[in-house]
Amino acid sequence: MSLDVIPRSVYTEDHEAFRKTVRQFLQKEIAPHADKWAADKIVPKDIWPKAGALGLLCPTVPEEYGGLGLDFGYNAIVDEESAYYGRVATGFSLQSDIVVNYLTSYGSEEQKKEWLPKLVSGEVITAIAMTEPGTGSDLQGMRTTAKKDGNHYVINGSKTYITNGQNADLILVCVKTDTEIQPAYKGISIVLVEADREGFKRGRNLDKIGQDEADTSELFFEDVRVPITNCLGEEGKGFIYLMSELPQERLSIAISTQASSQKAFDDTVEFCRERKAFGKPILDFQNTRFTLADLKSKLQVGWAHLDWALARHLKKELTPEEGAAAKLWHTDLQWEIMDKCLQLHGGAGYMNEYAIARAWRGARVSRIFGGTNEIMKELIGRTL
Repeated sequence: MSLDVIPRSVYTEDHEAFRKTVRQFLQKEIAPHADKWAADKIVPKDIWPKAGALGLLCPTVPEEYGGLGLDFGYNAIVDEESAYYGRVATGFSLQSDIVVNYLTSYGSEEQKKEWLPKLVSGEVITAIAMTEPGTGSDLQGMRTTAKKDGNHYVINGSKTYITNGQNADLILVCVKTDTEIQPAYKGISIVLVEADREGFKRGRNLDKIGQDEADTSELFFEDVRVPITNCLGEEGKGFIYLMSELPQERLSIAISTQASSQKAFDDTVEFCRERKAFGKPILDFQNTRFTLADLKSKLQVGWAHLDWALARHLKKELTPEEGAAAKLWHTDLQWEIMDKCLQLHGGAGYMNEYAIARAWRGARVSRIFGGTNEIMKELIGRTL
């Protein structure tokens, strides 16, 4: 099966033509290297310009800054195809769906001209550094500071669990520019830090239980000096910027998890057709058919909801609580599907040589990153 046979209401013919380009790239340049990159614990930087040359990176960037000026639907297609055919956490979605929006929405003209063309081409890889060792979802509790010294900030602190941490050339660092102001969120700013700045150091490429190829890292800042002009947007508005961009980040997660769920389901149906027990395919057992029928029904609902959410977002109508609900529902569904599909593989499902085992491990983080699912419930609950 493929994503082509799933009826979609949100995409145009141009979107679907783009899908073919994305799929060809993934099948040629990404999927064949999945095992090696997982063993190496990193995706090589030289794959990024190849993706950029085909328009796979940051397609929403306006043409005046080197982009294609397309809508988020093109990002969504890259996310879907990557989750279904690539099955590699490349870090592309972080750059295209999350980081670039901060620059296009809040960056100065100078920052846009300097960085956006390089993000589109893949010449520059980015990361956004929010999480700290002592604070996860509690961004107001961050301790990394940026203190003014003449026309510079001096940054001190550390960050952890940072995607693209080893590869990043440019990091959007969330800092406290005012540690006294109350409420605390008014003291948060976002500052651009180039990776070659003196005092910036990368820590460990962290050892995770899944998504082995993703370089998720510790970052350290010791008296890192950057010009005041590296502040993104207005000083003290960082928390507001972060909250404004989270609906798209959470929708992006929902898209990827839905597509990866579909892939796990499709692979499992094929496995159950071929695997025999007691003289017949295990697909012939009622328990197997009922389990898969239940999952197929939920996937059908998931695709319909995703198209609804995407359509809302393309019209700039997706609310923060709707984005949170999408992330909550699709990641919970992903875990149910991964776990039940692994069970249907029997002992083979516990072996890393089978794709379902790697997919199952990789899926566990979905209910954690982008805000834990408990936080998603809190965000939705506050609106009741």
